Amino acid sequence: VTRPRLGPVSSIMGEITFLALTSETLPAERLRRLAETDVRRALLAIPGIAQVVPIGGDLRQYQVLLNPQGMARHGVSVLDVVGALESTSASTAAGFHVDDSQEYLVRGLGRARNAEDLAATVVTVTGGTPVTGGMVGAVEAGVEPVRGTASYSGRPSVILSVQKQPGANTLELTAAIDEVMSEMEKSLPAEVTVERENFRQANFIEVAIHNVSVAMRDGAILVILILLLFLGNLRATLISALAIPLSLVAGVLAISAFGATVNTMTLGGLTIAIGALVDDAIIAVENIVRRLRERRADETKNKGPALNDVIESAAQEVVRPILFATAIIGLVFLPLFLLPGMEGRLMKPLGLAYVAALAASLVVSLTVTPALASLLLVRSRSLSDRQPWLMRGLNRVYRPTVRWAVNHPFVVSGAAAIALFLSLALIPTLGRAFMPAFNEGALTVAVASPPGITLDESDALGRQVEESLLTFPEVVSTSRRTGRAERDEHLQGVNGAEIEVVLQKGRPKDELLAEMRRAVATIPGVAVTFGQPISHRIDHMISGSKANLAVKIFGPDLSVLRRLASAAEGV
Repeated sequence: VTRPRLGPVSSIMGEITFLALTSETLPAERLRRLAETDVRRALLAIPGIAQVVPIGGDLRQYQVLLNPQGMARHGVSVLDVVGALESTSASTAAGFHVDDSQEYLVRGLGRARNAEDLAATVVTVTGGTPVTGGMVGAVEAGVEPVRGTASYSGRPSVILSVQKQPGANTLELTAAIDEVMSEMEKSLPAEVTVERENFRQANFIEVAIHNVSVAMRDGAILVILILLLFLGNLRATLISALAIPLSLVAGVLAISAFGATVNTMTLGGLTIAIGALVDDAIIAVENIVRRLRERRADETKNKGPALNDVIESAAQEVVRPILFATAIIGLVFLPLFLLPGMEGRLMKPLGLAYVAALAASLVVSLTVTPALASLLLVRSRSLSDRQPWLMRGLNRVYRPTVRWAVNHPFVVSGAAAIALFLSLALIPTLGRAFMPAFNEGALTVAVASPPGITLDESDALGRQVEESLLTFPEVVSTSRRTGRAERDEHLQGVNGAEIEVVLQKGRPKDELLAEMRRAVATIPGVAVTFGQPISHRIDHMISGSKANLAVKIFGPDLSVLRRLASAAEGV
């Protein structure tokens, strides 16, 4: 009988990494004992770890194989044997003993250390003769019945699923796990190998942060180059570009004030905002530069307003345009804060980071930008009276174009209406996914065998799928779990298996998946579904289903449900 028990505070998304123990010579029972007594306990001692669930190998247990004839001869029931064996390892209190000024606790330690101790356990007394466990059955060391197996890259292994506590930092926790395992490998038997090339959430987080950081860096460089081309002045470019780091720092401070953290989504919001962060500063700087050029072109000796007055007046002229432009852009992101469910959890940090950085850029453009202009542009000899060459060239094209558009309003309006109609016509062909699919650099392959199949047969089919995947050069390693571990909250029958596949760069992902599907399609008796580790776990949390697409049909009549399910499958 399986008794329910209180589990750790964690979720399926808290599963941050897998560790695999493999050995070519060590017995499966010994390997599992190392995983349980050494590795698991060392991992649970790390602050932030909620649970470590091993699967695979053999769990040792002492088994009492009862003899019905012997039980009948001595008048012993099964409950009598169970009760006696349970009390064999019971410790009892015997009060305390006082000797002079010292008090000693007295207790009785009952501890069965081997099969012989259990066989010598007294079950009952008949006619003054004790009846032991060995008299009513055979006591021997055996293996606990298993409901799950594991393998790493096709080799039998013990896989430990490590789950973190809510709020724990995945990157720091993974680094702590690596440090502990590096130390532990020194004390483990030489024939035991700890494989860490498994599913690791930290790898996806690090790649995502790296990609976003590179995009932020490249975006800032492009913005500065474009500013230099259009403003034609290095000092004016630097004044505008300074709005980027100042706004980003202010945005991070605002994010922290709201209790959020700097993560992939907040960095994404800051990256998207890179181009908009300099907009307000550009407007202010461009107007200041234009007013200074006009003053320099029109001034006479010792006449004209003071340069600081010109800068102040130019900055005040653009306050309203900057304010309204920033407010309009911020309003565009307002719907992100109203999204419910998982989409809201993902997108709200992005929107918060964007709006916070944008608001900071507004403050910078109205305070820091004019102050820097008064310091750097007042005595700038490079601030010529003429516009930059790029602006002069664009104006030669821009002026006649505007003039023609004003003289032909109906033609321009008609062309705009046609363009709008064509744009609306393209809407049905656009994608409907709210977010693009992740590219996690790994796969989660779910293998479903027919219900009722034995664990050995399910394990053999899962091994065939695993070996088929290992033939692809893009596959670095596979970690397969068939059935369910003893302490696992992730319910799965023995007919199911999950394979975590670590990939390296190679063919395009769509092409690789198509080849993999064709390869496993030749294996009879299994249904194979390809997903990705984090996406797979998100699907589990949202719908309770392991597949990317699930159709749930509810009703009181099972035969009708089966008919409708078959029809849905056909469609």
